[in-house]
Amino acid sequence: MSKIKYEIEFPIHASPSMLYQYFSSPSGLEEWFADRVNSRGKLMTFMWDDSEEEATIVSKKQDERARYKWTESEGDDTYFEFRVQVDAITKDVSLIVTDFSDEDELEESKMLWENQIDELKHRIGA
Repeated sequence: MSKIKYEIEFPIHASPSMLYQYFSSPSGLEEWFADRVNSRGKLMTFMWDDSEEEATIVSKKQDERARYKWTESEGDDTYFEFRVQVDAITKDVSLIVTDFSDEDELEESKMLWENQIDELKHRIGA
């Protein structure tokens, strides 16, 4: 079954460069995304209580975006991406999360991201 691509936008009161550190570095990701994060080159290992997942950094652009691909989903076109968007007029900053989910897990996946981003906002103080 093919997965559905979705995007969620989260307004966040933080500078793009500060936000970038939270989703592109192991120490930043440990603050809100996983309990521990190890990186070896382009390979990132995310650890939670009793599970471990590996992802490859597909691409990064300083202060703008980082795209990861879970190693277990090698054969397909899925990825997850964090992208900073700044409104040209208001200068408001948003974090846009792109991810893929099975249709029957879509709402659950979105809720999971909302909880994670709430934690991120809490850490930033936004």
